[in-house]
Amino acid sequence: MDEFIIEGGVPLRGEVTPSGNKNSALPLLAACLLTDEPVILRNVPLIRDVLEMRKLIESLGAEVEELDSHVWRVATKEVFASRLDPDLCRRIRASILLAGPVLARAGELRLPPPGGDVIGRRRLDTHILALEALGADVRYDRVFDFSAKELRGADILLDEASVTATENAIMAAVLAKGNSRIRNAASEPHVQELCNFLNALGAKIEGIGSNELRVVGVSKLYGGEFTVGPDLLEVVSYVGAAAVTKGSVLIHNAGVEHLEMVEQVLRRLGVRWETRGSAIFVPAEQSLTVASDLGGAIPEIKTNVWPAFPTDLTSIAITIATQTTGSVMFHDWMFSGRMYFTDKLVGMGARIILCDPYRCVVQGATQLVGEKLESPDIRAGMAMLLAALAAKGTSTIGNIVQIERGYERVEEKLRALGANITRKSE
Repeated sequence: MDEFIIEGGVPLRGEVTPSGNKNSALPLLAACLLTDEPVILRNVPLIRDVLEMRKLIESLGAEVEELDSHVWRVATKEVFASRLDPDLCRRIRASILLAGPVLARAGELRLPPPGGDVIGRRRLDTHILALEALGADVRYDRVFDFSAKELRGADILLDEASVTATENAIMAAVLAKGNSRIRNAASEPHVQELCNFLNALGAKIEGIGSNELRVVGVSKLYGGEFTVGPDLLEVVSYVGAAAVTKGSVLIHNAGVEHLEMVEQVLRRLGVRWETRGSAIFVPAEQSLTVASDLGGAIPEIKTNVWPAFPTDLTSIAITIATQTTGSVMFHDWMFSGRMYFTDKLVGMGARIILCDPYRCVVQGATQLVGEKLESPDIRAGMAMLLAALAAKGTSTIGNIVQIERGYERVEEKLRALGANITRKSE
């Protein structure tokens, strides 16, 4: 198993371009099953989760041709709703996204339980309730058996604003008979991309970007082309890397139109950037001081559904806070295991109090020191990598397969910015 060896304390300098958005590419690949005509996807990120999703859709009948390194042509003349490989499904959470499109095309699917990051309970009930509202029958006995003689439009009120449940409901509804309304829908940029992609293929979706989507079912979707947008989580990861190393980095194609709330939150940690067209420039001169709430109260950074601060950036923000003067509380109510990685930062010298599974207080700034680490999940792994870049001495990060599930060529991009990072194969 490979590991990263990082010699910290080197300010990052240079330019970087993020890869395509993982959280867009996965549902887009699943949505390619909705049409029997070819679809061309551009800016596909070559990361482990996307490659696993490719194997899953190929097992269902899709033919994937690489026109270029990041351009895929997907053609699915017929969907075969055979039993999927349990090991493949166990590797990624996004395997659940196959339920909607396969039901719409084939009327049945046998799906082993999905896997993904171990960050606490991740319920699937919202998916099931949405698909049942559209006419699906769902049975579970260690595997999910989905079936539907006919999907029919419905008024769906999601019991939580789940991103993937919203995406499943959308993909099932576009080919359902009649009209659908999806309320309490997630509205993240990658949900918007899925809607725009489907509309480009002939779907009729209105209310994109809001929490209420209206879908007019159509009898057929067509072929087309679509470009996956930039990975906003990767963009912010490089903002954080520049800040904690006191470096200056220019990030191209940064998706700045979606980063207003993230910019507000990072400003409370003393991190600022300049918007230059579609790019972001992070200067070396950062105050890195916590902005207290009124009356000098310790501020709370709390995750919430879009457009609030996203849960996936909690780990990155906590690492930034270790290098910021002052105290700040983080509150991520969504996942009970998100903050357990903080003990690794404490071992590096950070001052962090884990109040409960959902909250921690960080007091900075502290000099981190190199340590031997293991990546537990994608985002915590990247947060540890940022900590290692800021630390004095050498750090080793094992289980980097977790990081590479979400970040393409991360060590190459960091080396291009001047980081002292190498890969060691065991």
